[in-house]
Amino acid sequence: MANNTINPSSSEPEMTQVKNYGTTTLVTAEHTTSNTRNNNNNNNRESDGGVVTDTDSADLVARGIQKLETQNVHWYSYLMTVDFWLIVLIGQILSLCITATNTFSSFLNEQGTSIPAIQTIFVYALIFIVYFPTALYRMGGPRNFFSQTWRHSWKYIILSFLDVEGNYFTVLAYRYTNLLSAQLLNFWSIVCVVVISFVLLKVRYKWFQIGGILICCGGMGILLASDHITGSNGGPGVDMVKGDLFGLLGATLYGISNVYEEWFVSKRPIYEVLSFLGFFGVIINGVQAAIFDRDAATNATWNGPVAGYLVGYTLAMLIFYSLAPLILRMGSAAFFDISLLTANFWGVIVGVKVFGYVIHFMYPIAFVCIIVGLVVYFLAGSVLGDSKKPWLGADQSEGVAGVGTAKLKALNAARQQALAEGEAGGRV
Repeated sequence: MANNTINPSSSEPEMTQVKNYGTTTLVTAEHTTSNTRNNNNNNNRESDGGVVTDTDSADLVARGIQKLETQNVHWYSYLMTVDFWLIVLIGQILSLCITATNTFSSFLNEQGTSIPAIQTIFVYALIFIVYFPTALYRMGGPRNFFSQTWRHSWKYIILSFLDVEGNYFTVLAYRYTNLLSAQLLNFWSIVCVVVISFVLLKVRYKWFQIGGILICCGGMGILLASDHITGSNGGPGVDMVKGDLFGLLGATLYGISNVYEEWFVSKRPIYEVLSFLGFFGVIINGVQAAIFDRDAATNATWNGPVAGYLVGYTLAMLIFYSLAPLILRMGSAAFFDISLLTANFWGVIVGVKVFGYVIHFMYPIAFVCIIVGLVVYFLAGSVLGDSKKPWLGADQSEGVAGVGTAKLKALNAARQQALAEGEAGGRV
């Protein structure tokens, strides 16, 4: 799900907290009591935000959304919220994770160890190890977990396949084409995300959002132009046509998987999504590694530094996969993709310090353009930003009430309003 040269996807388990408002209780965790675990087999409203029953939550969410969307707002209102700054920060952390994985991969190549499929297996395995126990605990044990989630397994197989193959074909693209061409193809992922979201998920982009995306792409264009001017575009590729086709396929798979994961984490608990992504990712990637990476593994260098680089790569990707669902909930797949454009800038900063690169004056300009584009993207929007998903219904009834979702924000707003009205009535 990340547009990096080796591998990408994501989320962290929400923490349980119970807030008491008079006689009502607002639960803001993924799964809390055994009662809710057992009663929501056919009702994903209980997912990771903690669920209040449909009859209770539907009215609360509707009132909360109405309160949030009808309050007096300005064109810059969302920029003044904590959510905006948090989503920008998460986006840059994800970019740094991409930079870290590329750096560790470069170190591995210097050691004579190029095993992209094998090193990705460790990532999926760690994701499964971290999130599967959480899923079992939150959902009341193996029996409840599998009875409630196994019917969705075929969807998770598709998600894992898209993620694994997106990584694989992007790696192949960098083997055959040059760096500039491969990076230009990453723009295609943004196009895929926008088109798929518009057609399948009924997302309707505002002019400011389109403008923000174009400004970010313009910033990336400046960065790529500076690479071409300085001759750091990688030179001629081994087979440009083949490499470009692989890059186009990889970017398409990335775009589809990012939109698919946004849809998934809006409807299901994050720990569930990541558990299955890790499980099926290990299987799919394992088969692929057994076929294509056997010779590379035999001829690879295995020593202490290589082990350290693999650990660093795996941990960076775990952070990436853990945080990505949050930005997909609070923002969108489109914002996720344009946020990652700054990874090239952070990569140059690392290159200056580690590999002795010389930075071109156009790089800071490109970075500023991308950040400006991220700000423009959220101008003239509601205080909910992109967290309100059109495919979940006007009252978000088809979604979970988890961290970062519009449903949880609406529930909190409605509870706070009820508390304020109750206190006012008490004073009267």
